[in-house]
Amino acid sequence: MQTDPLSAQFAALADPTRRAILARLTQGEATVNELAEPFEMSLPAVSKHLKVLEKAGLISRSKEAQWRPAKLEPMAMKGMAEWLEHYRRYWEKSFDRLEDYLRKVQKGNDDGNRN
Repeated sequence: MQTDPLSAQFAALADPTRRAILARLTQGEATVNELAEPFEMSLPAVSKHLKVLEKAGLISRSKEAQWRPAKLEPMAMKGMAEWLEHYRRYWEKSFDRLEDYLRKVQKGNDDGNRN
């Protein structure tokens, strides 16, 4: 069963270890050993996380001799950002409507207290 890219990307981001790995990769390429340093897990476990991120297209791994440094693929997140943008606009409009309502309620209370 093939998963659409957006579902694979959000599934990959569901894990806090993978999010931490992506955060580290914003500083530049890193090897499995470098990425494993802050975690209390085996190198094979970190490699499995990298495979999930790579399959989702969020990172790429080059082959330099025996090292396979991982690199963030920021353009892969563009589709996620566009999808989320729709909801950001929705929430902003909702908060604007709530703010307008609260102003009306507050104004009504202020008018009522002046009698």
